[in-house]
Order: sequence, then C-alpha cells, then structure tokens
Amino acid sequence: MARPDIASVQIGKQGLTKGMIDLLEKMFQTHELVKIAVLKSATRNRDELRKIAQEICSELMKRFKKEFTFRIVGFTIFMRKWRRGAK
Repeated sequence: MARPDIASVQIGKQGLTKGMIDLLEKMFQTHELVKIAVLKSATRNRDELRKIAQEICSELMKRFKKEFTFRIVGFTIFMRKWRRGAK
C-alpha cells in the first residue's frame, strides 16, 4: 500500500513525453516526493533509466527554478523536490 504523501506515476511504452512532464509538474505542486515506476515496455536498460531520470530532473528544474534529486531502486525512480531554491 502506497503512503498517502507519495504520488505515483508510471512510464510505459511511449516513454517520457511532454504530457508526462506536465503531469509530474502538477504532482510536484502538491507533493514533495513522487514515485515513478518504469514499466518493461519503456526500458530495461539501467543506463537509459538513469538518462530518463536526469532528463526529468532537468526539465523540472527549468519549470520550478528549484533543485530536484532522484534515487533509482530497481526500475523505480524516487524523485524529490528540494525545499530550498536553486543554488
């Protein structure tokens, strides 16, 4: 069972799209932590998974002007918005 303060989303066969970035932007307006499950149809390559996470972070940093960090556990990306502004 997911904790109520963690928002969850899945990346499927279409991969990372503009719509997915928009959805994550909306989620980060109300949540500090988002769990992103990457399905088999998207990728099973760990290097590609890291590139996806870095791309998400850079896009969100442009939109929010704040730092974002991520941690990869298995094929799940846990992304967190820092409380302080960008350095």
